Amino acid sequence: MHNLLINPLIRFDSSRGGRIQASLPEVYAALMEDAVEAFPALRPHQRHAWHAFLVQLGAMAMHRAGVSEPPSDAGDWRALLRGLTPDYPDDEPWQLVVDDITKPAFMQPPARSKDREQDYKRVETADELDMLVTSKNHDLKSAVAARAGVDDWVFALVTLQTMEGFGGAGNYGISRMNGGLGSRPAFSLAPLAGGPGAHIRRDIIALLEYLPTLLSEYPMTDGGEALMWTMPWDGTQAEALLLNQLGPFYIEVCRRIRLRTGSDGPLNGVRASSKAARIEGKELKGRTGDPWTPFNAGRDGIPLTLSRGGFTYRRVTDYLTDWTAPALLRPTPSERDSRRPMRLVARGVVRGQGKTEGYYERVIPLQAETVLVFGRPQGPQEVGEIAKKRVEEVGKIQRILSHAIQVFAVGGDSSRVNSETRSRGRPWLNRLDAIVDARFFEDLQSELASPEIEREGIRNRWLGGVVDHARGLLHDAMDSLPCPAIQLYKAQVNAEGLFEGRLRGNSGLPFLFDQQEKEVEA
Repeated sequence: MHNLLINPLIRFDSSRGGRIQASLPEVYAALMEDAVEAFPALRPHQRHAWHAFLVQLGAMAMHRAGVSEPPSDAGDWRALLRGLTPDYPDDEPWQLVVDDITKPAFMQPPARSKDREQDYKRVETADELDMLVTSKNHDLKSAVAARAGVDDWVFALVTLQTMEGFGGAGNYGISRMNGGLGSRPAFSLAPLAGGPGAHIRRDIIALLEYLPTLLSEYPMTDGGEALMWTMPWDGTQAEALLLNQLGPFYIEVCRRIRLRTGSDGPLNGVRASSKAARIEGKELKGRTGDPWTPFNAGRDGIPLTLSRGGFTYRRVTDYLTDWTAPALLRPTPSERDSRRPMRLVARGVVRGQGKTEGYYERVIPLQAETVLVFGRPQGPQEVGEIAKKRVEEVGKIQRILSHAIQVFAVGGDSSRVNSETRSRGRPWLNRLDAIVDARFFEDLQSELASPEIEREGIRNRWLGGVVDHARGLLHDAMDSLPCPAIQLYKAQVNAEGLFEGRLRGNSGLPFLFDQQEKEVEA
């Protein structure tokens, strides 16, 4: 009834039309044909958890069976998945509900004794089980999915067990993040065209190609423990696993959870605390070779923890420049040879102290030339360094714009500008940021794809456009901000004079205007 390998428990919208309910092998088959448009029960913050689970599980099953090409037949996928759990002829690790607590269930580790039943407390709804921590239950209501479908429980289980951080005493987080308040961000390449299936298929193939490097750089064992939910766990310190006991694609579980079927039919759950994390992660600090997460090579491979603000052009530039790109953010040999455009997909939940600070996602189309650059050893950092120059110049323009708006707001008297007036220009600075952000990476790649001798001119023309936008925003600000009529003319003249003067000064962008003057003289 609740066997993921047999029963149609997962809903997806087909790219060929209609909504389909399918078993997990049938989902894999549809994904490999790129016939999945979306999973209607999948919430945005669960996307990477589900994506990573399918990729790791698929790569693991293929590697175990010695298969190099993802099959497109559901029967083949069923055989591959069963090959991961040969000791369970009744498919317990793939059943959502297994009444015997000493046997595994899907993403639900078994207890060592039936006496442990007393440890568990009831969970009513799938979203109550989920990882999101909301502020006073306002941001996203919790425990309201009373009519949850079976796949709501599937996605909640996968997200909790593979993405959760520290949740207070007895609730430990996953090993694939730097600390309990960290995050497990995702950066990867994907085909430019296609849906989630094209991305998953690409990452499975790329992950299998990454395997030898993963085994050589991290103390994991080919053939080590892979599906953490098949292993007995009573939450004790003595049961904590070390990284060298695990397989390279291991899928972990960080909480003791069991699902049950209520007397009236719907699913519910029970959960228990633990005295230690499932995987000993204090010394690891997230250094597990997660193929989606950038890491800082200068700090012994510590993985990235996302900051508030999401994937703005500034943040993405920082991540490309200051962090080493993960394996799946690099093109495979066949992708480099094909010389086709791709897309960069970035996803992640920002976790704060006792709260969730937002889910963020960004997709950036990449030209074929950029994909080739990403394939070089320091390729992403090369792109990041070019982007960083642009970010620095935009920062200069914003500071000058802010100063000019403040001068206007105080009636043109620059001596009255102080720390209290800084907020006056914020709305227009945000608008300029949004204008730059909308085309930042598209414009950046035009420079990257050009011959070295032409790049400076391309960047300067782009900066000239940013200056024009800033000039227009200054005029908008002067039309919007209050100013006494007697001071208006002085305020306008002084604000415009400061804006133009600082742009042409040594601390601004004098090279833009030097070039313009040369062109006029010519």
